[in-house]
Amino acid sequence: MVELSNKIAAMITFEELEEIIEVVKNLHGYDVSGYTRSSLKRRVTRIMELNKLDLVELKSKLINQPGFSTYLLQEITVNVTEMFRDPEFYKALKNDVFPYLETYPHIKLWSAGCSTGEEVYSLAILLKEAGLYQRSFIYGTDINTKVLEKAKRGIYSLAKVKDYSENFIKTDPKSSLSEYYTAMYNAATINNSLKKNVLFSQHSLVSDRVFNEFQLVTCRNVLIYFDTNLQEKVLDLFYNSLCHLGFLCLGSKESLINYKNAAKFKVINKKHNIYQKIA
Repeated sequence: MVELSNKIAAMITFEELEEIIEVVKNLHGYDVSGYTRSSLKRRVTRIMELNKLDLVELKSKLINQPGFSTYLLQEITVNVTEMFRDPEFYKALKNDVFPYLETYPHIKLWSAGCSTGEEVYSLAILLKEAGLYQRSFIYGTDINTKVLEKAKRGIYSLAKVKDYSENFIKTDPKSSLSEYYTAMYNAATINNSLKKNVLFSQHSLVSDRVFNEFQLVTCRNVLIYFDTNLQEKVLDLFYNSLCHLGFLCLGSKESLINYKNAAKFKVINKKHNIYQKIA
């Protein structure tokens, strides 16, 4: 497998990667040209390794095999996620943002690039503990329909959820995480009470438009896979999706420093990249 990996990696040039990008765009209508080339090359190489394909075979499957393009896009867009990832961020959310959210009669939140839903349910639990869930509605979106199906089910490995409990404890909660799921055999199912004000749906940050006005938008550790131009486009989307004085939360390695509309945001928490739209 190591020899195969080296062979494939050596065969794929950035010029050839552009060919794959064009095939996907022209035949299937999804533009991945805004993803960083290093990230795309890693992921396409991994797909070729797993399927034992060279460049010609990969292009052939994309053109001729139904469903292969969907598979490729799903593999390209898979993101790593977990419940209460970066617990200090969730503490900052409770302390710095929730006091503002309490002033709204209805609260709309958008988790963009939500993957398999762990962040959405983390937000739901946090809102529940703050007494805000009943007047909140959370939209979880992703381009990847495969991960969205898992998010809708809300069923996770019990071993993983026990690890998530360690994260949750660090957020200074009022209760145990076990109160929010039902364990059966080796699986944990998120309680239906946390699903009733949640909607998961497909949405492309690359090509889709604003679909609502939100008090809070979170998109953490997604922009790092995009080039500068696409980051700018996506940040415009978030800006236009936020109500006046709404909040934007980015990942630990992301910020608004180079964004053209950065002056229209106030820094609420510099360490955890939490911003408030002020203009």
